[in-house]
Amino acid sequence: MSTKRSDKLLDLVNQKQKIAVNELSKILNVSKVTVRKDLSELEGKGLLVRKHGYAIINDPNKLNYRLAQNYDIKQQIALAASNLVSEQETIMVESGSTCALLVQELAKQGKHVTVITNSYFIADFVSEYSNITVFVLGGKYQAESEVVVGPIAKTVLSSFHVEQLFVGMDGFDPKQGFFGRDIMRADIVEAMAQNAQKLIILSDSTKFSKFSLTKLASFSQTDRVITDNNIPTSARQVLENNKVALTEV
Repeated sequence: MSTKRSDKLLDLVNQKQKIAVNELSKILNVSKVTVRKDLSELEGKGLLVRKHGYAIINDPNKLNYRLAQNYDIKQQIALAASNLVSEQETIMVESGSTCALLVQELAKQGKHVTVITNSYFIADFVSEYSNITVFVLGGKYQAESEVVVGPIAKTVLSSFHVEQLFVGMDGFDPKQGFFGRDIMRADIVEAMAQNAQKLIILSDSTKFSKFSLTKLASFSQTDRVITDNNIPTSARQVLENNKVALTEV
């Protein structure tokens, strides 16, 4: 399936929430057989659900739904991030759709990597790959995001120290730094950052034009941002002024 058609198909499903195969065939100007094949491929990636001649979006509260937004861009970001990770390295990864794709990319590359994470989604996402060893933190479970948070998770984190921590974000403030939507998860990011030498933000460029609830990391805490080349010029300048390395894909 072409990247352009994949993006258009996902956009249509996300807009309509439920759309018939016949309608997709007409809009995309391809056969119903091709649409069904495309839908099977996207369903296999967990990006949508197929039911009785229809394509349906995932539950918007679930990570699979967020995974489907700007999917191909996120894959490119994940690929760029994977180049920073060495064979036999141990990394920390906070929950998030692009972070999940990073771990999957490392798995597909056959790298033997140990991942410390608070995300049960990520652990399950790469469970079929024997080259990835996953340590999942204990703590209070948030079913919506499939993560653990709270003091138990922070206590477990104190036993680890790694070179690189990878984190997603939900919003950006040009004066304060990078933001998330959940206070408890932000607290875990802070604890992770205390036990990692480098903090690397993975995010598609749309997040640089959004505000969010709670601070994840300041510019001084952040070593690198990996995003796509549609990042606003103003945000690019802010990162440069604050000596945060920028990788654009």
